[in-house]
Amino acid sequence: MTSQTTVDKTGSGDKTPVVPSDRTTDRGLRGHPWLTLITVAVGVMMVALDGTIVAIANPAIATDLGATFADVQWITNSYFLALAVTLITAGKLGDRFGHRQTFLIGVVGFAAASGVIGLSSSIGMVITFRVFQGLFGALLMPAALGLLRATFPAEKLNMAIGIWGMVIGASTAGGPILGGVLVEHVNWQSVFFINVPVGILAVVLGVWILTDHRAENAPRSFDLLGIGLLSGAMFCLVWALIKAPEWGWGDGMTWTFLGISVLGFALFALWETRVKEPLIPLGLFRSIPLSAGVVLMILMAIAFMGGLFFVTFYLQNVHGMSPIDAGLHLLPLTGMMIVGSPLAGAMITKVGPRIPLAGGMACTAIAMYGMSTLEKGTGSGVMSIWFALLGLGLAPVMVGATEVIVGNAPMELSGVAGGLQQAAMQIGGSLGTAVLGAVMASKVDNDLAGNWAEAKLPPLSEAQLHQASEAVQVGAAPVPPDTPAPIAEKITDVAHDTFISGMSLASLVAAGVAAVAVLVAFLTKRGANADAAGPGAGHI
Repeated sequence: MTSQTTVDKTGSGDKTPVVPSDRTTDRGLRGHPWLTLITVAVGVMMVALDGTIVAIANPAIATDLGATFADVQWITNSYFLALAVTLITAGKLGDRFGHRQTFLIGVVGFAAASGVIGLSSSIGMVITFRVFQGLFGALLMPAALGLLRATFPAEKLNMAIGIWGMVIGASTAGGPILGGVLVEHVNWQSVFFINVPVGILAVVLGVWILTDHRAENAPRSFDLLGIGLLSGAMFCLVWALIKAPEWGWGDGMTWTFLGISVLGFALFALWETRVKEPLIPLGLFRSIPLSAGVVLMILMAIAFMGGLFFVTFYLQNVHGMSPIDAGLHLLPLTGMMIVGSPLAGAMITKVGPRIPLAGGMACTAIAMYGMSTLEKGTGSGVMSIWFALLGLGLAPVMVGATEVIVGNAPMELSGVAGGLQQAAMQIGGSLGTAVLGAVMASKVDNDLAGNWAEAKLPPLSEAQLHQASEAVQVGAAPVPPDTPAPIAEKITDVAHDTFISGMSLASLVAAGVAAVAVLVAFLTKRGANADAAGPGAGHI
């Protein structure tokens, strides 16, 4: 017999039953907690991997499809933005229609969109289907966390979330290595094609293993106006940040989009207090630890995703490494995240999240500062120290912030909490790429003309300088064909010096963001998961 799980929605002792829609949880392997974890990990791995595996392929995509720097940014930003905008809505869909169905639809759609990108012949198609990847990825990410919440008993849930966070961390960090192997030995299209067999495996396991659990008071309507306001506000914010280097930070268009974004967020918050079933119940944010966890995820992702965006160009275009060599140079980052995640989970279980989270962000800040000191001649040993420290710092944040957000949310909002956790990370990733990209572009624009003249190179027209600046922003040297070797060498030196100055400033900004996150970490605390026990507990 399957028992019901009850949840205290208000803290007043009123319990709401969570009714499993599939009564086969005690028969065979369906609903087994650890098999459920393996199943959702396969799907989550696919989405997390795609967040960074494409970074190593960006130079090859740009060369093959003739993409500009802005196009390359949109390959990343379109994916992150689509995820960020729809994750909370997708979490609501899971709460309403069941996390199992939502997860399976997300996996199928994500794999299909990946296959289409691999067949794309233009940068426009790549960006368009990156959006579809983000939309379907948004369906499966919060659904995966909702399935874990409903399946694992309270005493095992933290361990499950730790392993879940380890999968995300390892996949995120392992993306550049796998991407390097695929780009160098196959082609950039294989970076996307690999998702097809992984998606098929996740669907087969999902149909066989997963069972569904829904709250009895699941939402019956959708906050369409709230979805529109939040989506519009996020789009205007990121669009302004990306276009600011081209328009200018003092330009009216830049501030118009920023102003519309602020207005959109304000109207969204006002509407959420009035609608019967809001997209995000603002009462969630009365929990200071939950709010701190969300802010922490955003700040962590700004520092990590934004910094990683330029490191791949630094390794390939400045140091002249092949994609696979660039990926291998990031192995210390990957290795420390894989090793550090379970250790961080054990530490957080023992001492709580505050110290591990604060220490992790302090390590991240130091690592980003160290990366600001990288130069053209920096050796692999020095780079490895900073990459390893970055991985060591990120591991407890990936694991701990997830537990803080999910553990401090009521059970009947598990989908919303999962969406909120992932939305925070994706918003941070999108903002990090946009903000640090803007910092890089501004620094290059300011320095390139002077560095060019100082090297006594032939003067450039305004149009030529603009084209050269776009190349330098990704670490490439704008050397015209048939340029004499001495002149080509000077152009390359100027381009690399200018790029590194921009990367250094961007890394310092990322270090500052991570330092602020240290303070935020002290506002977190362990979540109350006593009501999280799922009906699959009998399988443990």
